[in-house]
Amino acid sequence: MKHILVFGSGSWGSALTIHLAQSHHVYLYVRDNNSYQKMLESRCNEKYLPGIPFPEKLKVIDNWLEVIKSCQYILISTPSIAFENTLKSIAPYIHQQKLISATKGFCHSSYKLLDQIACEYLPDTPYALITGPSFAKEVASNLPTAVVAASSDLNYAKEVQHLFNHRAFRCYSSDDITGAEVGGAVKNALAIACGISDGLGFGANARAGLITRGLKEMIRLGLSLGAKVETFSGLSGLGDLVLTCTDNQSRNRRFGLLVGQGKTQKEATDTVQQVVEGIATTKAIYHLAQKQHIDMPIVEVIYQVLHENYPAKKAVEKLLSRTLKSE
Repeated sequence: MKHILVFGSGSWGSALTIHLAQSHHVYLYVRDNNSYQKMLESRCNEKYLPGIPFPEKLKVIDNWLEVIKSCQYILISTPSIAFENTLKSIAPYIHQQKLISATKGFCHSSYKLLDQIACEYLPDTPYALITGPSFAKEVASNLPTAVVAASSDLNYAKEVQHLFNHRAFRCYSSDDITGAEVGGAVKNALAIACGISDGLGFGANARAGLITRGLKEMIRLGLSLGAKVETFSGLSGLGDLVLTCTDNQSRNRRFGLLVGQGKTQKEATDTVQQVVEGIATTKAIYHLAQKQHIDMPIVEVIYQVLHENYPAKKAVEKLLSRTLKSE
């Protein structure tokens, strides 16, 4: 039985904490005092996972310094914008602990992969990513879920695999952390694209086309960064992409639906009431693709919609009017 410290008390961080606390001692750090008091009293995350009680081995804390020395693993499940600052804060206190990330995205300033950021701050610390098609509420409710633990060190990936694998939660292992990271990030931008398309009423054919061609864009970017092509047909690629693009539990898809229906970005994000990772991630992917000289037309038009005020309907029409080419 391990001791695990979790940073990130949103829906995904809370769900993973609930899952891990079925077989390990887990400390969920809650930064906001009001949220901390509510979780302490109710023994659940009423805001994001109402009605799902915390297991006995889950302890809600407001001071991570008191427990970090006793933990073997640190799980970071913050929004991507907070990932680097979280690493910066904990780096001086990491000695024998090992890192696990459940954050999907890129660095918002440098557009680097998050494992590259982790390596800069903690070069000698084992690092793995948990990713795949998994909605927080279903994980917290113990519904069947399959994910992948990816690390450049396959032995560590297998260690994390065994740490997370439990009952209905099946975990696979991979040594292609680059492919896993690219898949987990790019799918958020493509989910916004599918949401916009559906919000405009363009139908199932358009959605299937966006998913299929979007997967091609994901693969192009991943291969340019050194990923393995087979990773993108797995859980962290196609699996996560299909889930996020087709189900309204996805906050990125819901955001896109609202934009497609004519809402402003602010109105859409206010309605979703959670961090929409795909907004910043689309910007990072666009600039990274430019740097790598990778053609990503779907990401490009979504970037224009989100960051250059390009009309959503014209963006889809722009995609359809591109020069004909072979598949």
